[in-house]
Amino acid sequence: MKKLNTVLTVLIIVIIAAYYFILHSTDGKPPATPATNITYIYTVDQVVTNNVYTSYFNYTLHEPLYVAYKLYHGGGGCKRTHMHFKTGNVANSATLDDYKHSLFDEGHLCPAEDEAFDCEREELTFRYYNCLPQTPKLNRGIWKTWETQVRKESQTDSLLVLCGGIFGNKKIGAATVPDYCWKIVYNMGSNRLLYCLLFPNDESNAVERATVDDIRQKTGYPLALPF
Repeated sequence: MKKLNTVLTVLIIVIIAAYYFILHSTDGKPPATPATNITYIYTVDQVVTNNVYTSYFNYTLHEPLYVAYKLYHGGGGCKRTHMHFKTGNVANSATLDDYKHSLFDEGHLCPAEDEAFDCEREELTFRYYNCLPQTPKLNRGIWKTWETQVRKESQTDSLLVLCGGIFGNKKIGAATVPDYCWKIVYNMGSNRLLYCLLFPNDESNAVERATVDDIRQKTGYPLALPF
């Protein structure tokens, strides 16, 4: 009887420890059920790659679905005063004319400041295939706050960052305004998902915790994720 009680006690401890590990390795949330039966609304029509990031571009939206890049020791002293967005010769790209008088910012996906350690790399972030229309409240508020947080974490860890949009029907010129923007941050050293975030593209300056499967279900397009 004493031996049985000892076995049960050990078993209970193992179960509690396993639950504690799962809970804390998923940012305080139980693991999500893998997404199934996803309906894709948008396709990746062109993959644009440079030595800074990869853009997954959609011709119908005239902008990227999302962008992926690696970041280590981000930040630097390059000045962006004379840098302006360009189409980069990508077909069906949004242009400055779409943004003029729209009250929306050209919101970087791969941030200029992340690449400011090299002025040529920073200039490459000024492409319309690396931005989405964002409200000034979002772009200059909570979105920038999280860019800064991720850049800070890149000082000690090598990160994979993915950023994109969840699109509705609103347009400025030819460009589609996302209802939400999203950001996924993955630590490549520890193979751990750090953040999965949803940002309403409005005046709320809010951010919501999410799961990768939440993002997969909401975006309406395939994601090239290594995890």
